[in-house]
Parts: sequence; structure tokens; C-alpha cells
Amino acid sequence: MAVISETSTEHVPVARASRKGLWLLAPGVIWMVLFLVLPIAMMVYVSFWTQTTFKIEPKLTFSSWITFFSSDTYIGALWTTVRIWLTVLVATLLVGYPAALFVGLFIKNKTLSTVLLVLCVIPFWTSFLIRVLAWRPMLGKEGAINLILMKVGIITQPIEVLLFSDLSVIIGMTQIYCVFMVGPIAFMLGRIDPSIIEAAQDLGASFWRIFRTIILPLSMPGVVVGSIFVSVMVLGEFATSAALSGRKVNLLGNIIVTQVGSLKWAFAAVAGVVLTVLMGAVVAALLRVVDLRKEL
Repeated sequence: MAVISETSTEHVPVARASRKGLWLLAPGVIWMVLFLVLPIAMMVYVSFWTQTTFKIEPKLTFSSWITFFSSDTYIGALWTTVRIWLTVLVATLLVGYPAALFVGLFIKNKTLSTVLLVLCVIPFWTSFLIRVLAWRPMLGKEGAINLILMKVGIITQPIEVLLFSDLSVIIGMTQIYCVFMVGPIAFMLGRIDPSIIEAAQDLGASFWRIFRTIILPLSMPGVVVGSIFVSVMVLGEFATSAALSGRKVNLLGNIIVTQVGSLKWAFAAVAGVVLTVLMGAVVAALLRVVDLRKEL
């Protein structure tokens, strides 16, 4: 009997600790259910409603899904979204990685590297739309870029493709979201022990070999985190494409905004579900590259 009583008393603190753990988890779980699970479930549910020209009825049907996947407009917007996302992701990586390498590894003074990172964030002190629209006078036929190129003698006629095209959207998105690639990569590069690089140099390794075997692998968690940030924001974009393409470039985000403005909730919900699945697949694929829980 004494053994049973001692065993039972040992389980009491464990049970109390588990209950405390559940209470600590409860706010986060409730938040996720209310603001993530329920909205997604409602969006999926609405996507099956019956959509007519002037109204929508809660009668379940696949007509909106059939319309979406049989429409060249919607499928074209889907492929345009994927194409521009991949282009912007590569562009932000090509521009952001050297900048992060300079700030996080080559700058030995931590105060100076912090100041440089803060300078990268300064554009976010202004409105998002102002930053987007500021590219119009830069990229136009009589914009600053064309004027400089013509004065230097590189071109004789203005480059019209710089504005109201896919290129203008890619340029704008790359500039806006590049900082989200620089930050995580610079953070991971700053964690590299300088003695490892010094040891590799003492052994006669060239810079490119050090970069390939030490710097790049150790910075991959930052690359993955930055890619997730950029991917989620670019895939959900609509304002930049509308402002810089003259509505010639239709992304899934633009389709959703247009359908909501036309009160076609079912079509908008279908596009939203497709976009959510696409984002989930992209994030899941990126998380398979590096185990962030282990690396961070």
C-alpha cells in the first residue's frame, strides 16, 4: 500500500505540470483556430457556393472550380504568378546575398553592420504605395533611367519595356522585398565563427572553396527563411503589379481583388484556395531544404 501511495503522489506533480502546459498552449491554439483555421475553412466552404451574375447562394456546387480551371484568364494568372514569383525570388537572392555577405561577414564592426542593416530598412518608413509609385518616374520613357542611358550614349531611343510590363513589376518587387532576403542571410553569416574561415585560409583554401564548403552551407538557413518571406509576400501581391504594369499583368492577387469588387465571392474564394495551396506547397518545399528547428 505504501508503494501504491508513493507512486500515486509522484504522478500528481506530473499531472499538474501537464495541465499547466495545456493552459499555456490554449491562447496560441485559440488564436490559430480563430484567425487561421476558421478563415481558411470558411474560404473553402464559400468556394463551393453557387455563384450567379447578381447573387451568391449557399448551395454547394463545383461550378466555380470548373470555371476557374477551364478559364484561360484564371490559368494564365496562375502561371504568371508562378513565373514572376520565381523570377523575383532569384533576383532578390542574386542582389541580396552579396549585400548580406558584405554586411554580415566582411564588416567586422558589429555597430557598423547594424547601421547598414538599418539603412536597408529606411525605405519601409514610407508608405508601400509611395515606394511602388516612385518607380514610375524612374522607369518611364522620359524617366531617369532612360535619360541617363541616353546621355551616356548606351542607347539612342528610350526603352519602352521598362514600364507597364512584366519587367517593371519584377524590378519593383525585387527592390521592395530584397531586404527580407538580406536580413536573415546577414544574421546567419554573422553567426559564423571567424576562426573557421581563418583555419581554412591557413590550410591554403581559396575564397571560392571557403565560400562553397563553409559560408554557403552555414548560410542556407538564412537563405531558406528569406526565401519563405519573399515567396509569401510575392505570391500574395496585387498592388505592385497593378501600379507598375498598368493592369497588363494579372496575378492571382489581382484576380481576387477584381472578383471581390464584383461581389463574386465564390470565384474569389476559389482563387484564394488555389493561392493558399500554392503558398503551402512552396513553404513546405523550402522547409525540406534545411531543418530550421535544428539550425536555428
